[in-house]
Amino acid sequence: MPLLRLIALTCWAALTASIAAAEEVVLGLSQDRVAITATFDGSEILIFGAVKRESPIATDAPLEVVVTVSGPSEPVMVRRKDREFGIWVNTQAVTVDSAPSFYAVATSAPFSEALSDTEDLRHKVSIHRAIRSVGSTVEGAQTFTEALMRIREEKGFYSLQENAVALDEQTLFRTALRMPADLIEGHYRTRIFLTRAGRVVSQYETVIEVNKVGMERFLFNLSREQPAIYGLLALLIAVISGWGAAAGFQLLRDR
Repeated sequence: MPLLRLIALTCWAALTASIAAAEEVVLGLSQDRVAITATFDGSEILIFGAVKRESPIATDAPLEVVVTVSGPSEPVMVRRKDREFGIWVNTQAVTVDSAPSFYAVATSAPFSEALSDTEDLRHKVSIHRAIRSVGSTVEGAQTFTEALMRIREEKGFYSLQENAVALDEQTLFRTALRMPADLIEGHYRTRIFLTRAGRVVSQYETVIEVNKVGMERFLFNLSREQPAIYGLLALLIAVISGWGAAAGFQLLRDR
């Protein structure tokens, strides 16, 4: 009996591998580097690609595409404010262990149709699965995570865009994701999943680099490497700006 089970498992693994290898992602990006300058007001990344096949298109279930772009993750303190004695004060706080600074999901179909809950749990694709919050002892800690998601969705840092991936003839796909102005530097992990019947049959991963350039880069490095000089420079700029404004008002008044 154990031998038969081993043979069955081996055949199933071989069948799964052959199905996964039958369809593969060939990806393209409109840009793989985003430069943050003093006038940066956001960017739109066009993600496009094709499906490479070694056999005819399967007809048992339609092909779907799921695209995710995730910014650097970091712990986040989420606080709750309540009104006490006529003023708003912080009453509770929960630390979310790891939350991406930016997270966008785009699908070619409704999310629940494109990806099963089991596959979502395995690959951590949906927004709430991308956020890790464990070990909190505060009652109702889940509401703090939901509040973080709501706030970042309102600011454009988190988004779920269903039916936003155009898929032509189950072969060519494309989507455009908007990245807001307040991006932080780092590696933005980009994942593409091909799914059938909610199951991932192939996936591809690449990275989009987001960096400050020019004066923004100089000031950022100076603030980290030479904080004393950065502070003096900021004070000098403030003094010069104040003097310039006072001189301008004086000239206007004399006229």
